[in-house]
Amino acid sequence: MKCQYHLTLVMLWLVQSLTVSFASTRPHIIVIVADDLGWNDVSFHGSDQIPTPNIDALAYGGIIMNNYYVSPICTPTRGALMSGRHPIHTGLQHSVIFASQTYGLPLNITIMPQWFQKLGYRTHMVGKWHLGMFAEQYLPTLRGFESHYGYYQGCEDYFDHTYEADLEYWGLDWRRNLDVLRNETNLYSTDLFTKEAVSIISNHNVSEPLFLYLPHQAVHSGNTEGDPLQAPQSYVDRFPHIQNYHRRLFAGMMAALDDSVGSVVAALKSRGMMENSIIMFTTDNGGPANGFDANAANNFPLRGVKATLWEGGVRGVGFINSALLQKTGYVSEEMFHVCDWLPTLYRAAGGDPSEMENLDGYDLWDMLSKDTKSKRIEILHNIDPKGKFGGLQVGDYKILVGDVGMSWDDWYPPWQSPADSVLLHVNNSRSFHRNGLGAHVPNHHIAKTSVEDLVKVFHMGLESRIADIPYDMLKANYPTVDMEKIKSRPKRSYVHGNTPVRIECGSKPFNASTSCEPTKSPCLFHIPSDPCEYYNIADQNKDLVISLLVRLNQYAMTMVPPLNTPVDPAGNPKYHNGTWVPWVTL
Repeated sequence: MKCQYHLTLVMLWLVQSLTVSFASTRPHIIVIVADDLGWNDVSFHGSDQIPTPNIDALAYGGIIMNNYYVSPICTPTRGALMSGRHPIHTGLQHSVIFASQTYGLPLNITIMPQWFQKLGYRTHMVGKWHLGMFAEQYLPTLRGFESHYGYYQGCEDYFDHTYEADLEYWGLDWRRNLDVLRNETNLYSTDLFTKEAVSIISNHNVSEPLFLYLPHQAVHSGNTEGDPLQAPQSYVDRFPHIQNYHRRLFAGMMAALDDSVGSVVAALKSRGMMENSIIMFTTDNGGPANGFDANAANNFPLRGVKATLWEGGVRGVGFINSALLQKTGYVSEEMFHVCDWLPTLYRAAGGDPSEMENLDGYDLWDMLSKDTKSKRIEILHNIDPKGKFGGLQVGDYKILVGDVGMSWDDWYPPWQSPADSVLLHVNNSRSFHRNGLGAHVPNHHIAKTSVEDLVKVFHMGLESRIADIPYDMLKANYPTVDMEKIKSRPKRSYVHGNTPVRIECGSKPFNASTSCEPTKSPCLFHIPSDPCEYYNIADQNKDLVISLLVRLNQYAMTMVPPLNTPVDPAGNPKYHNGTWVPWVTL
């Protein structure tokens, strides 16, 4: 009996040893994307309405990124994540892919799953694509993913899985790989994605590295002609303290997303994969607050919403969690852009990012793992040649030019009372000024000298795409400051102690809403001391404004034209058995 006991122990030891020896030598990589998640929609940022314990556990146990930026809308961010290139260099810088438009992330760009396949990864996608679907060549399973379960368009109903571009373009958008699924009506998409992701992990051969891309539908609005905010009642019932009906629905959607993250982590742990995994979490843009896109997300105290270049539109919820990081449990204040994820994760997987051509992203794995200074010194928020606006941050300073979102430029608290979603949060001082109902604080603009000239050059570049304007011409006769001095700020990070990472802005000055009019004159903000963009300091820093305008013009000269096309009626689901499917043969 004793011998049999020892034999059993030996056999168990052998099994464990073999399991370890056959385990993947490369880390498993899990990329989770939340759709339209606002800064103030997670409790690790201090939300006192919506607890997100599973997301918080990963964030606190990893690295919380407090100087992390994404694009202001969906398609550009997803394109940058997949390609490592800025949207101005992929043609995705204007708007999103809508309905039956005939374009997508260019096929000549090698994207994230294709790079990981080169390293021997098994690649799976669960969720939303939104990078082109008019031709099969643009679909996930033809761009490096072994499998795809989810949908192609930008949004849809959470239960019946139909997408309405408008009442004339309505159809089912739900599939496994290339096959349309018609038998999953009345099943909630977040639950379905969770089940699929857990199944992939549970059935994965741990001797091979796994790359799982999990871009959730939550917490984006559903179809605006239906019920925009949707969650099972059991989730909504968790939030009786939120009196506003729409915000309570949103909280239910968020709770389902948080549970999904918990289920994915539990599945990784059950397979013994967690210790050799890297989990990255990001939003695709700021939250559509105060009823924007029929949503109830929140970015407070940041300014603005999704689709704007205010901090509320581009400052992203993001973190990374992995036992492979040398240092964790801290808040990084180092610059990081969504373009950086591809080379950073590829390096973490043992790849060589120098193999990647024309990247705008940086390999920042060492920065994250060792808590060192970032290679990144600036972030281009966007240049939109159709909207005629742009935004750039160099070091601590951010410049905005043109209509960067002036219709949604306020500071919107989270909805709480039942009346909030009817009355909306409006800025009375701005309405007072714009309606001419009384006196207002004067908005002192920079004197119209070389600043005006540079703005004209900026708009000329957007309109004519003149790429051969010499840099010396831009620089000539313009006073400049030492850009290196701006860029070389000291490294900043701190240990959070498992307490919420909040943004503190102080009291809003009475002229915060009227001091910046970027459609008339560029605005300048010092983001570390003024994350809420209360104080336009352009008047006091004319030389700095000029230097940043010069840099913005340099970026404009490298831009490719937007790829947006008109809607093609041939893609209407009514011609394809009521479904959204590729309709163009290349």
